[in-house]
Parts: sequence; C-alpha cells; structure tokens
Amino acid sequence: MTEQASESLPLIPLDEANPTPLYLQLQQSIEDAVRKGAIKADDALPGERDLAKQLGISRVTVRKAITGLVKKGVLVQRWGSGTFIAPQMRLEQPLSRLSSFTDDMSARGLPSSAVLLSRSIGPASPNELMVLGLSPGDMVSRVNRLRLANGIPMAIEHAVVPSRFLPDPSLVKQSLYAVLHEQGFMPSRALQRLHAVLLSEEQAALLQVPPESPALYIERRSFTGTGEAVEFTSSYYRGDAYDFVAELTISQPDRMQSDDV
Repeated sequence: MTEQASESLPLIPLDEANPTPLYLQLQQSIEDAVRKGAIKADDALPGERDLAKQLGISRVTVRKAITGLVKKGVLVQRWGSGTFIAPQMRLEQPLSRLSSFTDDMSARGLPSSAVLLSRSIGPASPNELMVLGLSPGDMVSRVNRLRLANGIPMAIEHAVVPSRFLPDPSLVKQSLYAVLHEQGFMPSRALQRLHAVLLSEEQAALLQVPPESPALYIERRSFTGTGEAVEFTSSYYRGDAYDFVAELTISQPDRMQSDDV
C-alpha cells in the first residue's frame, strides 16, 4: 500500500493490491476530496514529482491521472502556474434576458468584481462607426475589463459607448449598465451573436486557463428605447464555466385542410 499524501493534499491511500489501476484510484481519490470539500476550487495541486513522492507512485501514473481529470473538467492547468482544482460552479446565462454581469452574479448570490485592463476616449474606428451608427469624427469611450465571480476570472469584456452617453469612462467602477441608467440611457433591448473560439496566450493568462482553451465569444449591441445604439460590447467567456441557454417555443404548423367534403 502506498503512503498517504501530505496534509496539503488530503487523499485516501492508494492500494497496489487493488485490481483498479493506480491512476484511476488517484483520480477517484482527488474527486472524493473535492466532493467532500477537503480540496476547494482554485487550490493548487503539488507538482507531479512531489505528488508522486508523496504517494509512492511513478510520475507517469500521476500525469495520466491528472490528464484524465483535466479532460473531465475536475482540474485545470494554468499556463506557467500549475494544476488547480477547477471552479466548482457552472453558470447558466439565459440569452433572452438583457442584464449586466454584476446583476447576473448578484442574482446567484456571488460577489462580482472587475479588474480594469484599459480605458480611453477617442474617435470611433471604422467598425465602431458602423456597428454604433455613428458619423465620422464621433467620439467613443472604451472600457476593457476582466470580470470575476467569487474571485474567479470568468470573462474579458471590451465595451464601447458613444461619448454622448458616457462622457467619462472612469465613471464605470463596477456595472456599466448602472452608469448608463444614472445617465438616463439605460438599454432596453439588444442584439447578440456568439460563436466558439480558442483563447490566445494573453487571453488565457487573464482567465487563468491554458492557451487555446475553448471560450464563447459574444458581441452585443444594445439600444435605448428610442432606437439609438448605446453600447457595443465584445466578450470572451471561459468555456469551462459558462453555459448560455435559450428558451425556444415550438411553432404549430397550420392544420392541413382536407379535400374531403
């Protein structure tokens, strides 16, 4: 029987006499520890060498166990940082409701926060002119942020707002929609489009996932009640923590009319 892990990683002993392969025993031991709360989300695992020494097994066995748990979503490997327990929350975001990230997290009882990446004011780019319906020379405010839920990075947001609606981007501390509401320009409807992407090294580092991890890329254009485009936001949501859900209604086909009299 192999040695127990140290107190830093509380695991049940592995049994070499057990017909179950050691790497599967290690996977089960880690999953049990996570389920019982002995290991929590974002806790770091020891390195392969240290874990193999603690358990008295080979590094190949440890690597095989970790690879399997990464594929199952129990563990995440962060570029340049190591292997961690994956966030134990998976959020469902309805596509039919227009709300801010802050409001979404508050509704789930999760504290939200933001890390400012950059902010600026300048002339709208050709693409911004088009999507926001602006005229050449019009100014826009840009706010780029990393959004976190319960301290875990969840999304990268790049928001562009015409300066007449947001004259000072430094007003945005937490919720952009709260600021727009205070300014009297709260969006009332929006158009969204999304597709799957792979994160770049820079994006993955911000979201603390490996490079080329899957993510959901979403573009949203929001409009005031008078139809003016008030916001264009492009976001990258980490694919291991977000599900976007749409409720669909089934249209009833017209009843076939019988030719019989």
